[in-house]
Amino acid sequence: MQDLTLVMAQLDPLVGDIPGNADRAIEAVREARIEHGADIVVFPELFLSGYPPEDLLLRPSMEARLRHARAHMAEKMARDVLVIIGYPGVREGKRYNLAGLLYDGQWQAEYAKQALPNYEVFDEQRYFLPGMTPLVFEHKGASLGILICEDLWDGGPVQAACDAGADILVSLNASPFHHDKPTERRRLLEQHAQDVQRPIVYVNTIGGQDELVFDGGSSCVDGFGQLQVLAPSWQAGLMPVQFVQNEDGWVPQSGEIEPSVEAEETLYCALVTGVRDYVNKSGFKGVVLGLSGGIDSALSLAIAVDALGPQRVQAVMMPYHYTADISKADAAQQAELLGVHYEVMPIEPMVDAFMATLAESFAGTERDTTEENLQSRCRGVVLMAISNKKGLMVLTTGNKSEMAVGYATLYGDMVGGYNALKDVYKSWVYRLARWRNTQSLAIPERVIERPPSAELAPDQQDSDSLPGYDVLDAILMRYIEGDMSAEAIIDAGYKEEDVYQVVKLVDRSEYKRRQAPVGVRVTPRGFGRDRRYPIVNGWQPGE
Repeated sequence: MQDLTLVMAQLDPLVGDIPGNADRAIEAVREARIEHGADIVVFPELFLSGYPPEDLLLRPSMEARLRHARAHMAEKMARDVLVIIGYPGVREGKRYNLAGLLYDGQWQAEYAKQALPNYEVFDEQRYFLPGMTPLVFEHKGASLGILICEDLWDGGPVQAACDAGADILVSLNASPFHHDKPTERRRLLEQHAQDVQRPIVYVNTIGGQDELVFDGGSSCVDGFGQLQVLAPSWQAGLMPVQFVQNEDGWVPQSGEIEPSVEAEETLYCALVTGVRDYVNKSGFKGVVLGLSGGIDSALSLAIAVDALGPQRVQAVMMPYHYTADISKADAAQQAELLGVHYEVMPIEPMVDAFMATLAESFAGTERDTTEENLQSRCRGVVLMAISNKKGLMVLTTGNKSEMAVGYATLYGDMVGGYNALKDVYKSWVYRLARWRNTQSLAIPERVIERPPSAELAPDQQDSDSLPGYDVLDAILMRYIEGDMSAEAIIDAGYKEEDVYQVVKLVDRSEYKRRQAPVGVRVTPRGFGRDRRYPIVNGWQPGE
């Protein structure tokens, strides 16, 4: 009878900070050894470079920096712990996604990822060549089969590692979050473990990188697919897994299992993580946003406060003629409720000055959306001026439903550095706002209950120009994430006029979305990395 302690290092590397990531690994191994008596410490995929490093991989100095970091680790790392860590590497002129095994001051072996994903947000075939052989490494009587992320989803490398004699499968991952992704992962682990009758250790990264967020959820299932250990989502930390060897092989013992939570909580944590890490890793002092008294800016403010703390958040109400008194009151109430710095800056003098300048050019024309957009652009100028002066990033507040149909103003409410709600449909905005208020009151109830309005014209409501958000979101989900044609959506029971209106607006608004800030990706098909359509094209919406 033997036992083995493996520690899953669910940590948040910084992309490009190779020396810093190496030092983070050294410190984590030291802590895992002292606190948990670790025999093995496993880090996520591409931990040393951070994930995804994108075209940093093409920099000539990348390999030299990695070699230096690995030499530093070999010198400083605890020698009686097997360290398994991910990094890119050039071997014989070819670049691979690697897992390196470090023990007793020596790099003992390397495994090259075999399955390279090239879908959704993944673009690994641009950078890497696939490995061709499994790696099984023996440590303290246990034969460890090494896998990297997509190897597990592909399945072929799993069987190859078992055929090569693996007792325990160890998978290094950088698996981005989206709706239902944790459930998909759980099913995958259960199925593969049952198929090969081996325990699987799944180590995932944590934190935000540009629009991607990583939820962690590192876990271990036994050879029957039963969950034995599950690390907390959205929290960095070290999670031990105890293995005992008996007549059935190496068996993971039951340990800590993070309880499941509501979908709203998971999504809210993803948004908070995205905002927090984008602002902090970019070096901004905090954020500033326009607080209109509407639901989107209200939810964005709550997210910003939960991500950064109230002392790093400034909210600005910028009223005009059409701003309702209750909008002003609700914005002030929320700002006081959350304890943020709050200012009121009327935009009437700016709008009047622009209109006076444009009066001759606009002579003989009728009032239209031009004047509405001008209000929004004045607000954008105010926010950007505050940003420049105070070193605060502008957090823009448009949701996915609006971004999809172009219900936003270029250089106006689209001005900003980051958007917490960019990939959140309007119907989910309401769900998240209601959930957040169950934790503590953060959004005045009247903001949630009022019909949504841009307040750029008298008595304006969103429903004046768009289908109701329940219908709009249902159509958008089918068109954007399901790739359904207009006819197929109509056949599913939606009105023809609504479908064609929405589909045309989505196609026509691609140029706007290309100029929009990045934002947290939380659906399987976010605007940006994984939905790339030509701006100029002759595609017809019915196709």
